[in-house]
Amino acid sequence: MNIQQQMALLSRGTLEILPAGSLEAKLKLAEKENRPLRVKAGFDPTAPDLHLGHTVLLEKLRQFQQCGHQVIFLIGDFTGTIGDPTGKNETRPPLTADEVLKNAESYKQQVFKILDPKQTEVRFNSEWLGKLSAADLIRIAGKATVARMLERDDFEKRYKGGQSIAIHEFLYPLVQGYDSVALDADVELGGNDQKFNLLMGRQLQGAYDQPQQVILTMPLLEGLDGVNKMSKSLNNYIGVVEPAKDQFGKLMSASDDLMFKYYELLTDVDLDTVKAMHPMEAKKQLAAMIVDRFHGDGAGQQARAGFEAQFTKKEIPDDVPEASLVAEEGSLWIIKALAQTGLTASNGEGMRMLKQNALSIDGEKITDKDLQLKPGGPYLIKLGKRKFVNLTVVS
Repeated sequence: MNIQQQMALLSRGTLEILPAGSLEAKLKLAEKENRPLRVKAGFDPTAPDLHLGHTVLLEKLRQFQQCGHQVIFLIGDFTGTIGDPTGKNETRPPLTADEVLKNAESYKQQVFKILDPKQTEVRFNSEWLGKLSAADLIRIAGKATVARMLERDDFEKRYKGGQSIAIHEFLYPLVQGYDSVALDADVELGGNDQKFNLLMGRQLQGAYDQPQQVILTMPLLEGLDGVNKMSKSLNNYIGVVEPAKDQFGKLMSASDDLMFKYYELLTDVDLDTVKAMHPMEAKKQLAAMIVDRFHGDGAGQQARAGFEAQFTKKEIPDDVPEASLVAEEGSLWIIKALAQTGLTASNGEGMRMLKQNALSIDGEKITDKDLQLKPGGPYLIKLGKRKFVNLTVVS
């Protein structure tokens, strides 16, 4: 890919690229020096199983690999024993060394479902952090100030609220930042909640006379509730190692808006193509794509067939009438379509039925009174318990 193509792919879905213009400058330098960029993302092994929220960063790392760059998958086995205070309003208990190693091994088995092993370095930050002497650590601590630490949002709130901040929590962003020094990172990725820690890496690289890394932050992926960050504790997650049937079914329960965000952050699919698709079909294709990624080619179609057999086909009579309507202005209003196919006697009845949650298309409940059907189909429209029509919309 040329520089412009790389920038288009790598900036997709990102929240911030800091400083402005720095990624393009790094890409041009790498091209000039005929070398890949060293692109780092750190993962503290706080739980043995990954979910789709974790894979947002993995997907972006994979895109860097597509562009020919070297990825460093950093397992924070040392920092995991400290405990990341990010987003916490109290001191976070650290993991034991045994827990960290067990979880790290599980991570290694899962990440290569997404990343190319040939372009991936798997590193553990105990390689260098575990060798630091007390004097070394004090010298690193001398590169930052307490005032700088208290600029961090969670520390500031706890300090003003009279809540305790342990000294070791100040050390966490320092040693995480030192990882970038040890690895000579060109780029570091992280969630937007990690911005302070990522910038600390830039600060320490500058203090050690290294070229400073580019910071690329990604949004936190909402879980299936569409509100909170995907989390096992909130039971709104889709696990990487879950059975294919469960992955597919959970993805089908996502809202249309959430589905679009999943496309943006978890795939390379052209977003204009997604917008042109019927939402139900787009959701099924996304679910099949995710299942294929974690269970192998063909698993997605198998899960789709099982889903359709269980939730759609069992309710469909053998003699569903066919209808064809013209989308006079490029699309067809669903309420108008109900009346024109004879499913309702009027637009008003259609609105009432929709408010009663009595309308579904291709097995998905419809609540949007302004829904426009795009040319295509056939759409299996169900109204109430017994009214069906297979509707084709033509332009």
